[in-house]
Amino acid sequence: MITGSCLCGGVRYAYDGTLDEISMCHCRQCQKAQGTAFVAVSPIDAERFRLVAGAELLRSFRATPDKARVFCGRCGSPIYSARDDLPKVKRLRLGTVDTPIHGARAYHIHTASRASWHAITDDHPQWPGAPAS
Repeated sequence: MITGSCLCGGVRYAYDGTLDEISMCHCRQCQKAQGTAFVAVSPIDAERFRLVAGAELLRSFRATPDKARVFCGRCGSPIYSARDDLPKVKRLRLGTVDTPIHGARAYHIHTASRASWHAITDDHPQWPGAPAS
């Protein structure tokens, strides 16, 4: 079981699954939404994700019409995003995970818009746009 929470602790969740993939997105929307160089997310099965507390605190914002970015309305912590065309998948914001993550496959996407002040220094695969299929 994977657990997580927001900064203020008002939103708490549990995920009955594993985190097998870590995508580090460097696009400008993710930079602005996270307030840093990139976001680290993992796709999860929406049906195995449950809110333990704080559902009433959740708010969402749509920078694009087909994607909701869901966050705590009290402290602002981003929790997950969800695309309308993929209702069975959420993209969990890994900074909110309280359980240690081990062995997930990691990679960088949208590196063409990487923040000029951030150097990618790991050996994970990189794509200038969306990942190669």
